[in-house]
Amino acid sequence: MTIRPDTLSEADYAARIAISHACYPDYVETIEEMRFSDANRDPKIKWARFLVERDGKVIAAGGYSQSTDMYHPQKFGISISVLPEHEGQGIGKALYAHLLDALAPHDPILLRSNAREDKPRALRFLTDRGFTEAMREWESRLATQTFDPAPFVEAARKATDAGITVQSVGELAKAVPDWKQRLKELDWTLTLDIPATDVLTDPGFEHFEKTTLSNPDFLPEAWFIAIDSDGDHWVGESALWKSAGEPDVLYVGVTGVRREYRRKGIATALKLAAVQWAKDAGIREIRTWNAQQNRAMLSINEALGFEKIPAWISYEKNLKDETK
Repeated sequence: MTIRPDTLSEADYAARIAISHACYPDYVETIEEMRFSDANRDPKIKWARFLVERDGKVIAAGGYSQSTDMYHPQKFGISISVLPEHEGQGIGKALYAHLLDALAPHDPILLRSNAREDKPRALRFLTDRGFTEAMREWESRLATQTFDPAPFVEAARKATDAGITVQSVGELAKAVPDWKQRLKELDWTLTLDIPATDVLTDPGFEHFEKTTLSNPDFLPEAWFIAIDSDGDHWVGESALWKSAGEPDVLYVGVTGVRREYRRKGIATALKLAAVQWAKDAGIREIRTWNAQQNRAMLSINEALGFEKIPAWISYEKNLKDETK
């Protein structure tokens, strides 16, 4: 067994994706999507990826990186994935030790990782090494083509009666000169209200423009904005993202409403617009994630018919006292 750096070759990208798909078959990432993420990573982020080979075949992948929007120079996320037929052979253990050695020069104080709750081996791997649960996020899915909007029209009308209109970013981009800046400000403001395991750090407009507005999965016609007609104020959003590997699936980005505009039916109106767009476009399924403590958004999704699947659990391991 050999552990080597990922060379970022076409073959290594393909090997990583094959391992990921074998471990989680219902998530399909493409080489193009992975290359885009690599090419547009924030320069301050420290990262490395490794592959495990046996008899000339790549059988596991792992790496470390950092979060741009939850950045700390000594906090890292790690990932380890082993082909199911090679689990239980000490490969993950060896790769974990390799990652710790590779991280040592960066003097890490905290490690993060995650696993889905229906993967007991992965959960046990983390807890056996001192990781503890930090947050739990439900993944929920909506079968779009059977969705009936009729029961929610009245709730959405509440927003209209409050002077709220809903338009897509695609429409607004043609009419609002500073739409990019306004979208970034709204998106980040609402992101700050989403539960997280650490303090959020603003990546800045340039990063937003590169990683969001120039992203091949960006779907401006399915990113909806709630606008207060009294002052043309952007007050809420609900975004859908394409999936290159699954053209009939869309992923929810941020859905939220500014605090002073809540309880006016705006979130429901935004979600309704997004789901209706997806249904009209022939999309099979919409997927979203919500923190367990985010009952407000979970309640809206449950009412719309989103069905929960096993939750994703975020884990952390403290290596050193952050205050020292």
